[in-house]
Amino acid sequence: MNNVERRLQPQVTNLSPPPRTLPRRSFLRRMGLGAVALAPGAALLSSASKTFGDEEESQTGIRAGDAALLRFAAAAEILEADFWIQYNELGGVQDSEVPGGSGNPDYTEALEIIEDEMRDYIHDNTDDEITHHRFLNAYLVSKGAAPANLNPFRTLMGSTATGVNPNRVGKRLTNLTQLTLDTSWWTRYRDDAHNPDLDPNHVFPQAVPSLHTGQHTAIPRTDADTSNPNFLQAIANTAAFHFPTIEQGGNSLYPSMAQRATNVEVLRILISIGPTETMHFQTWSDVAGNAPPLSAVDPVTGVRVTFPDLEVENELFDKALIMPEPCPFLSRNLPPCSIIRPTKTQGVAMGALKFLTDMGLFIGQSPAFFSYMTQLAQQADAARRGV
Repeated sequence: MNNVERRLQPQVTNLSPPPRTLPRRSFLRRMGLGAVALAPGAALLSSASKTFGDEEESQTGIRAGDAALLRFAAAAEILEADFWIQYNELGGVQDSEVPGGSGNPDYTEALEIIEDEMRDYIHDNTDDEITHHRFLNAYLVSKGAAPANLNPFRTLMGSTATGVNPNRVGKRLTNLTQLTLDTSWWTRYRDDAHNPDLDPNHVFPQAVPSLHTGQHTAIPRTDADTSNPNFLQAIANTAAFHFPTIEQGGNSLYPSMAQRATNVEVLRILISIGPTETMHFQTWSDVAGNAPPLSAVDPVTGVRVTFPDLEVENELFDKALIMPEPCPFLSRNLPPCSIIRPTKTQGVAMGALKFLTDMGLFIGQSPAFFSYMTQLAQQADAARRGV
């Protein structure tokens, strides 16, 4: 085991899953407060600095604020890799780059109705996210800084359907079976009059309104979910919209955090990984428009979902318009510009964490998990560009 591998081993050895979970509403209320009372997960950050301005992180080659930015990014990429691995096990390509699953033929077929190259796209996106978190953590360790470590929180069940890696059942970080998706990014990127940075109170319409209410599964929970072709297609459609919903978050996160970086090399990392997330987003936003129109009811929860036909002339919804429409940027006194949005940097990490939590991605996670992620986000948001 080399020095990097040794430093990447879990920092906590006696952390056991708590007997109950923290309700999402309770967690979201806490996110509005300043300091959070930290659960045992805080021990994972015991070697991190407590200062985030111009001060150098103790015994490291980068400032504390820069390390905090990369540590939050690494944690986000670990979470992304976790759910992309679940998608790949069931509907992607299993090979030496992304091993573990065996594929679910019925789910894969439903995904390929949306995009015939879906297996390859899922595989490549999964591989990208794995390399992102491995690189970020290795870089932190190389500078003597604490890496992000979510291993103690791998406690969620996940799918038990044909195709999953049986060794990972009950060891997931993320929950893909109770999602509530905000698909307003669809119209946000097609709206030429509003920018969330300038119009924080503007409500962008949802592309798929029913995904924004109730809880929906994006993977077959068991083989029973593959028995009804219409419902299985609804599951695949949900996944197709979850892909860009997630990637547009990273699309904004990296340029927003980059504005806080002090070290030029850290800045280089953030602005080099960020565009990859943008490439993911545009690919998936194009694919999502091919989801076949349908309506289905979840036989387990009774929740109904309806996917509209997005081949329309309305510019806010037309699936063919995948290029970012020029919109106001920085000031309405300046000409419109085609940009990534939003990119305002204040509170971006806590905003990203709230976005993922609202989505239902962490339903079932422990209080220690929320405390750890909240501390990572608060430290990233406290980073300030130095002189």
